[in-house]
Amino acid sequence: MLNDITPQTRRDLLAMIGKVGGGMAMYQAMTALGHAAETQFTGPPNLSGARPGSTVLVLGAGLAGLLAALELTKAGYKVQVLEYQSRPGGRNYSVRGGDTITEVGGAVQKVGYAPGNYLNPGPWRIPHHHRTLLHYCKALGVELEPFIQLNHNAFVHRKDAFGGKPQRYKELATDFKGHVSELLGKALNAGALDAQVTKEDKERLLVAMREWGVLDANMKYSTSLAVSAQRGYDKAPGGGTGGAPTPSAVNGLPDVLDSHVWTQMGFYFSYVMQTTMFQPKGGMDMIGKGFFRQVGKLVRLNTKVTKIAQDDKGVTASWTDTVTGQTGESKADWMVCTLPTTILSQMEIQVSDSKKAALRALPYSAQVKIGLEMASRFWEEKDSIYGGHSFTDQAIGLVSYPNYNFFKDGPAVLLGAFASGAGGYQLAGMTPEQRIETALAQGSVFHPADYRKEFRNGASVAWSRMPWILGCCASWTEDSRAQHYQNLVSMDGRIVLAGEHASYYGCWMEGALLSSLDAIKRLHQRALAA
Repeated sequence: MLNDITPQTRRDLLAMIGKVGGGMAMYQAMTALGHAAETQFTGPPNLSGARPGSTVLVLGAGLAGLLAALELTKAGYKVQVLEYQSRPGGRNYSVRGGDTITEVGGAVQKVGYAPGNYLNPGPWRIPHHHRTLLHYCKALGVELEPFIQLNHNAFVHRKDAFGGKPQRYKELATDFKGHVSELLGKALNAGALDAQVTKEDKERLLVAMREWGVLDANMKYSTSLAVSAQRGYDKAPGGGTGGAPTPSAVNGLPDVLDSHVWTQMGFYFSYVMQTTMFQPKGGMDMIGKGFFRQVGKLVRLNTKVTKIAQDDKGVTASWTDTVTGQTGESKADWMVCTLPTTILSQMEIQVSDSKKAALRALPYSAQVKIGLEMASRFWEEKDSIYGGHSFTDQAIGLVSYPNYNFFKDGPAVLLGAFASGAGGYQLAGMTPEQRIETALAQGSVFHPADYRKEFRNGASVAWSRMPWILGCCASWTEDSRAQHYQNLVSMDGRIVLAGEHASYYGCWMEGALLSSLDAIKRLHQRALAA
């Protein structure tokens, strides 16, 4: 019945949220209601008592592999790590001046950034609730600084809204909530929602809409100084005889709807996109380097694994040195394999048919990031934008402004594209030079007077063209998880997989670390029982 307003229990509410929004929505609701922790991290593992002489082979020196090496070594295992690249960290990666980026197909980029500048082509921000990662950053001495996520002064752009002219987020978001508040107020006053709310709740909602939407005495959203105190002024408040401000004119509802600003508003409400966020000082790769300082002596770099075998006595990885061409084998009692499934699915690996099917069933996304080095920080000087993102419906997806060295003179790198979906595939199919040109052409919509004039050089990372991963991160669906996830993460003989793909926190470093902790705990239990 529509007029049934019997209060629901929390159990009923969570069940309803789970049906509508799925497991992650229910988990987030449980967190908000105090029924779930923000992370499954309860502290570093308390592993000890490894059998004397026990050995573990770790494949991949990304964060999952480095964490496994660190904690297994503490537990008493002798560990060796094999890594394809010439550096540790995997997707925990910063591109700097002097670096070389080589793609599948042979395209090579020589990065020309000035000293101190960098692009984080993989992870670039750390949510406040990623407690595993924050714990290890502190333990490893990786200094963090704020990452400015939500910047009300940045831009929102859609080709079919406002004649293609970008608008400030603060203006569109204020106008959207103002118009929605007015409409809800009208519906309440007309009695259209009397069947859904009590008389007392109706009165409280009207007060809420008037205050939240900054409506006038007639419950209308219109131009006023009170509204401008949120969306900004035409003439800002000043001092002295000419200090009186002038309000800015609100946009009409049709124009606001054309902007689709609710997409950005919803983005900032997403659980993993909420403030506060952090980044390592000096680049995201400081985390990988922090782990490497602890376990670097265990890692063999430039080592391409070509085959994985096991029997009831141990595991073997065949490999080729990518610098010398030398071939060899590494043996151990147990294995933690953190290689991405895009690579494992093409490799000869001795695991069950169900695990092989899981490897083949997991595609990776194809994001592209482009870092544009500009001669000056014109977005700060001319547009008062300090960090945050400007969004567009063009292929580049967004422009993100650097969160360090504010107010400094000299060149700086802004993220000129974070392309995913169709935009990611479009940019990945271009040459590096074409990507830079596209980023300049599309990003100029935000800063037309300065974007090309201030451009110095750029670099791009198309993840689907990186030979060591062939994609950005795992793309599970509900169906594929139901069919293959447990087979992927299960311990198969003497081999266990780890990485963001073996977690429910895909595409995040937190997922890689949580997966690694779970994997090594199970391996340790199996090894002690063997």
